[in-house]
Amino acid sequence: MHSENRVRYAAAAVFMQVLLGVIYSWSIFRGPLALLHGWSKAQTIAPYRYSLLSFAAGMILAGFWQDRKGPRLVASFGGFLLGTGCLLAAYIGSTVDGLILAYGVVAGFGVGFAYVTPIAMCIKWFPDKRGMIVGLAVMGFGVGPLLFGPLLEALMGKDPAQLGETIPRTFLILSAIFYIGVIGAAQFYKVPPAGWKPEGWIPPPGRAGATEIPPAGMLATWQFYVLWILYFLGTSVGLTAIGEATPLLQEMAKSGAFLSAGAALGVMSIFNGLGRLGWGSVSDRYGRKVAALGMCAVSIVACLGFLREPGGFLQLLTGLCLVAVSYGGYLALMPSFTADYFGPKNVGANYGLLFSAWGICGFVVPGYFASIMDRAKAAHDLAGGYNEVYLTLSGLALVGAIASTFLRPPSNA
Repeated sequence: MHSENRVRYAAAAVFMQVLLGVIYSWSIFRGPLALLHGWSKAQTIAPYRYSLLSFAAGMILAGFWQDRKGPRLVASFGGFLLGTGCLLAAYIGSTVDGLILAYGVVAGFGVGFAYVTPIAMCIKWFPDKRGMIVGLAVMGFGVGPLLFGPLLEALMGKDPAQLGETIPRTFLILSAIFYIGVIGAAQFYKVPPAGWKPEGWIPPPGRAGATEIPPAGMLATWQFYVLWILYFLGTSVGLTAIGEATPLLQEMAKSGAFLSAGAALGVMSIFNGLGRLGWGSVSDRYGRKVAALGMCAVSIVACLGFLREPGGFLQLLTGLCLVAVSYGGYLALMPSFTADYFGPKNVGANYGLLFSAWGICGFVVPGYFASIMDRAKAAHDLAGGYNEVYLTLSGLALVGAIASTFLRPPSNA
């Protein structure tokens, strides 16, 4: 098979990832849900937290499954779960527990099953450009809110009296989109035959004799745990900022802003997507460790220089965009690290296990910081709350940078 034919698989992967990126648009729902039901910040963030945890759990299961059965079946099942979760949310989403079950658990598992398959597939089709192709594939995931942010705002509307009708209807429309779009894109998925490589490509010396390390072997290496810690700490900043983005932008917009919260979330998503492609390409050229250190540095600058004491809408948006650029890079870098260190054969299962860092982070960290913001709001000290949140996050990014300096490939790889 000629190498140019692989472009079709990359295109199908990007399309699916754009649809899966709806998970990053959850903050659009938070304001309307609070208005309709009187929920607190901790309650409105809860479905998002559970969706991230379920996303990661689904990825682990899907990684093992797709390594055995291929990406088409697994991605189709993911699309079915995602559509079904949104369908259920339309009917049982009037309570926090109902929304957690429908959107957080069922839809979250769906995203996990669908998400891992295009990444594993693209790594096998593009061994010559791992960082770039994974960055391109997951760039679609990052820019999903560019589509869904304005769409969700338009579907739910601004009339509080109508939210009881518009929110369930929005979930029904999302359900149809995912049933058709995600399951449809999955039908184009295929893996290359064993031993396939692009015409004229010669594997670099470090990869040519690399050992394929199965999941059990990977878990016996210290490199897995350092990567896990780096992933957890590195994504803490981005997942917290994404979860809090819309409420914070709406607060700032009250004093006059040149963009709506939904449009600003779309701008943030562009930087999220560009970070995935950009840092993935940087890692191909200059090395994964250099890229990891760069991403940690950008996160620290964003937290300390822009978000700790946001002085206005533009400063806030700038900080959020910097966070998004850095955060997006982890979603491109970690699959590439996994394939480099442990081989591409088991990358679905191996990356699924590593991705548990992202899921646990998404469940624990945004909820923890949302509770800090609830206490700050009760004390009429939102500025102090944001200062505490982003000062702590900058410290986590610094620890992540230190952890990344210890990384090197396993000796038997």
